[in-house]
Amino acid sequence: MSRIKLFLVDDHKMIRDALISYIDTDDRFEVVGQANHGEEALQRIKENPNFDVLLTDIVMPRMDGIELVKNLKEINYGFKIAALTMLGETQHIKKMLNYGINGYILKSADQPEILRALEEVHNGNTYYSPQVTSTIMDHLRGEKSRSNPMALEVPLTRREKEVLHLIVKEYSNQEIADELFISIRTVEAHKRNLLEKTGHKNVAGLAIWAVDKGLFDDI
Repeated sequence: MSRIKLFLVDDHKMIRDALISYIDTDDRFEVVGQANHGEEALQRIKENPNFDVLLTDIVMPRMDGIELVKNLKEINYGFKIAALTMLGETQHIKKMLNYGINGYILKSADQPEILRALEEVHNGNTYYSPQVTSTIMDHLRGEKSRSNPMALEVPLTRREKEVLHLIVKEYSNQEIADELFISIRTVEAHKRNLLEKTGHKNVAGLAIWAVDKGLFDDI
């Protein structure tokens, strides 16, 4: 089985070296490129985009991770992207999610979590460190408590609202199916419809949108 090829972007060599030491212990992965900042990464990626997952810091000189991802979206990259960063300002997290990144991993994560996240992202799934979702939810709950409930512009069916409610409460597909007495395939269909109706690329963005709109009183 071929290894998962990774490209690392971080302006601290010590962090890149630590990541490489983590990754080198696992035969599933191989670091094939690295860069000090977004500008250097963009140039190297244009020259050789042959890798599977880009793991990038956000706060960097010259070109930060947000601008890097924005530029890569414009040239229609074919690899997955995950951000690796400190738990910082909420707007950084939200901006990266808006660009449809596949994962958001904290630098405080241990080696098993980082490797698990990379594998999930490579397999086409999304991965967000639990603290990331918690931080955004707390921020949005605070906003909701200080303002009037927002009107829902997107018409959702009763069942879609039920599924969305359980998504926000972090139920798995199986748990949603059991709770609503429907099949997992039906749950997945409702999720696809919700993503399409709301214009979000992943479930994390969908959950954040639901909290931002103040759709559920118990969230």
